[in-house]
Amino acid sequence: MVKPKVTIGVCVKNSATTIHEAIESIINQDFPHKLMEVIFVDDGSEDNTLSIINYYVTKTNIDAKVFHHEWRGLGPSRNVVVDNASGDYIIWVDGDMIIPKDHVRKLVDFMEENPKIGIAGGRYEGVSTNWVSMLENVIFEVADSQNIGRLTSKLPGTGASIFRVSAVRDVGSFDENIKGAGEDMDIAYRVRANGWLLYRVNAMYYARSSETWSLLWKKYLWHGYGMHYLVRKNVGSLSLYKMTPFAMLYMGLLYATKAYKLKHRKSLFLLPLHSVFKSIALCIGFIKFDRFSHE
Repeated sequence: MVKPKVTIGVCVKNSATTIHEAIESIINQDFPHKLMEVIFVDDGSEDNTLSIINYYVTKTNIDAKVFHHEWRGLGPSRNVVVDNASGDYIIWVDGDMIIPKDHVRKLVDFMEENPKIGIAGGRYEGVSTNWVSMLENVIFEVADSQNIGRLTSKLPGTGASIFRVSAVRDVGSFDENIKGAGEDMDIAYRVRANGWLLYRVNAMYYARSSETWSLLWKKYLWHGYGMHYLVRKNVGSLSLYKMTPFAMLYMGLLYATKAYKLKHRKSLFLLPLHSVFKSIALCIGFIKFDRFSHE
């Protein structure tokens, strides 16, 4: 049996409306399938996500493993992938992402040629269905456009990024104590602190973002909840002032100008208000955690 070169890690919950696109984009990769494996972790879905995964597993020639458990959170779910990965690398694909057919090949080739890189992120391209998702997506698009093709101190997320398995295991894998979002920033910080380099590769991927204000609010409450752990652990240069409304307003103004140059749409000047809205959700999520942790 040929040892896989890369493991595709898919950690999902309640992704029934989009998971088929993600899986099909994995199946359509032009990287040799015999050098790939896919590990699915269903984190307590209450819809038919798991049945869709099981259906596709029977239709592909890529080796696949499927795990299912009651909700534990992203840290424990990602560690299921790390613990069971046979590949030298892990590429993380979320349930609402689509990766182009050459995505795996580009990332694996890059890592093979650059043995000092611990994590390499791709280039975000949002799938926008309305102006709420468009405003959310363009922030990531602008940020990635500034870092593509170079070493970076920015902590990449897991989405469509490639992680060297040895680098992940050397730092003890993902922190399972982090509740909420932030497990990706935490491990990227620890991998970098352990001597590995971070890089942004010009390998495009597509992701869906929140399409309503209510979904965006819930998303950033969750991020604010996880932020408490990251601040307490002193992850990188993370500081509380960066998520305050005044700081986010300033960042929104900066990104609005850059986004307009990139997209040429006047509606992007609403980014400052969009950023303040997210900031309020972040702060409330952070405060809620602080209150609950002392009850």
